[in-house]
Amino acid sequence: MPNRSWFFASQGQQQGPFPEAQFREFVARGTVRADTLVWTEGMAGWQKAGEIPGLMSSVSRPPAAPGRMPPGVAGSDSGSLSIEFGIWEFVWRSLVFFIGILFVIPFPWVFVMYCKWLVSCTHVPGRPNLSFTGQPLTILWWYLGAIVLLIVLGATGLKYVNALAILVQFGLYWLAIRWVVANIASNGEPLGLSFSGSYWGYLGWNILALLSVITIVGWAWVYTAQLRWICRHIEGTRREVVFEATGLQYLWRAIVVAIACSFIIPIPWALRWIMRWQASQIVLVEGTARATA
Repeated sequence: MPNRSWFFASQGQQQGPFPEAQFREFVARGTVRADTLVWTEGMAGWQKAGEIPGLMSSVSRPPAAPGRMPPGVAGSDSGSLSIEFGIWEFVWRSLVFFIGILFVIPFPWVFVMYCKWLVSCTHVPGRPNLSFTGQPLTILWWYLGAIVLLIVLGATGLKYVNALAILVQFGLYWLAIRWVVANIASNGEPLGLSFSGSYWGYLGWNILALLSVITIVGWAWVYTAQLRWICRHIEGTRREVVFEATGLQYLWRAIVVAIACSFIIPIPWALRWIMRWQASQIVLVEGTARATA
């Protein structure tokens, strides 16, 4: 039945229906794994994908693009990331996250909660059952320290206090990237990843992004270039992390999302759509070994 539709379970939510071809892409990318519950017409009930004869083994991967991998190195660990989550789970978790930001003090806890959920929804080729192991108390001291520093700066009445506050804020964002990357695990075991991008490099990209706003559309190219820089500085894996999207591809999608969000109701669907696409543009390719992971 080549035209049948498939359903699968992810994070306690039923996903689908998906046509046969799209479903097999999910299998090839690791979105649907051997232990994922699936169902299609003709089945008596839900079954693990690995228990269905021929489902996992029959999926062939597309040939590698020229220049993406050295000859003879193409393997099952290469491919793009994917992310799958239910709309309502996304909505309530996002609401809790933003409420935590508004009340300031709960932020470290809701941030960790959100990271744990989002990482668990992300699927990486060759790295099953991703999880996030960071603890709120680790970032609590950074967070409170930054708040105290901003209060002190504000009390001094310095001429450039706003510029100093921005430096502190970007410093927190930079530390958060390093911390999140370092606390990603697979099957309960830390992956040993690290982010080697410097604070000044990160600050420079963000200043360039702010300046690019005056060009109306140039920010999209700066943003995609910044994501390439971030991916390039993720270390601790033998595979290279590459962000493949172009500025134009991101621009038109961002415009679609902005239009959809202006109608309020489609906001969750629009955000999930662009998050899925952005994840699919992060590709792991075999390259020169940089570590033993």
